[in-house]
Amino acid sequence: QRLAVAGASALAGAMAASAYLSDSRARVHRHVLMPLLRMLDAERSHVLSIQAARVGLVPSDRRPDPECLRTAVWGKSLSNPVGLAAGCDKHGEAVDGLLGLGFGLVEVGTVTPQPQEGNPRPRMFRLVADRAVINRYGFNSHGHDAVHSSLSDRLAQATSASPVAPSTMSLRPDRLLGINLGKNKTSPADSNKDYIDGVLRFAPLADYLVINISSPNTPGLRSLQRREPLERLLRDVKDARDQFATRPPLLVKIAPDVSDEELQDIAAVVKSTGIDGIIISNTTISRPATLKSGTVTAEIGGLSGPPVKPLALAAIAKFYRLTNGTVPIIGCGGIASSTDALAFARAGASLVQVYTAFAYEGPSLPADIKDGLVAELTRLGTTWGALVGSDHRTAA
Repeated sequence: QRLAVAGASALAGAMAASAYLSDSRARVHRHVLMPLLRMLDAERSHVLSIQAARVGLVPSDRRPDPECLRTAVWGKSLSNPVGLAAGCDKHGEAVDGLLGLGFGLVEVGTVTPQPQEGNPRPRMFRLVADRAVINRYGFNSHGHDAVHSSLSDRLAQATSASPVAPSTMSLRPDRLLGINLGKNKTSPADSNKDYIDGVLRFAPLADYLVINISSPNTPGLRSLQRREPLERLLRDVKDARDQFATRPPLLVKIAPDVSDEELQDIAAVVKSTGIDGIIISNTTISRPATLKSGTVTAEIGGLSGPPVKPLALAAIAKFYRLTNGTVPIIGCGGIASSTDALAFARAGASLVQVYTAFAYEGPSLPADIKDGLVAELTRLGTTWGALVGSDHRTAA
């Protein structure tokens, strides 16, 4: 009888521990798991985390999203506005594990047509005192064929298990899968073919597509943000996208370092070409004087995390005003809390994305941000959608 009681107690304890560990809100993930991962170098930690998500060794957010978080963009409903930026799941390997953490949208990539190794290692550096990262990955990508195969196999498995066609390519109601497209380092600087090929290849697999012209780690890429080459590029990729009946929304991702004049040109081109949205922003090549992490701040590459937030917020507010709030904005850059997310919404972001904070805080971050949003939105008696662009209405 004692053995039976001990066995039952052990089983109950194991079940309770399993339930706790599989809950993304469990503090153990932030206070035990993430410090252990940070004992590895930054890139190794990144790779290991994606592999864990790929095989399902990650917790999940079990709570339904409250109605105050529900929003809609491009005629698509989302249960919450908190997304994961490109750069985390570069090769489309862990979409389901990441969506299970509670993100409203997950963006894979950047994907280039041909496989490329990217820049030599080390190429990712933690700025721990700043909760920031510098990376110079250089669009390391498995290439179109490998990523297309991974996402196609995922879709085939889902459709074979159900006679009902999926409503989204995320394969989850009210969640979105984005695919971020880039160009190979060896491609001609003045050629748009890599982006056109990306649209033609991935339009049937995406809820939205992103044209990434803002990585600082591919030589000449940011020159595509100038008015004339940008207009040619966006018209070319839009023509390619329009060949599909589904016509997934097409976005462009820009840098936080653009000047006011460049931002005016970008806004004009986005409006004139009818592109569906914009992501503001990518990493910055600037190094604010406020950085506290010592010599590592001199590493070459794009800086992400809290130091980018004022740049991204300013660019979002300016772009929102330039377009009168008619172009959906995905805000990205230094978002680490619900307070940050609300600031981006008020500045004009319809949706937000995290990346660097996710690398520091781990799988509890999306749930933590959503819980904070719900508390504040409830206190204010409003919804996420009602707050988008509210700074501009107040100013008026």
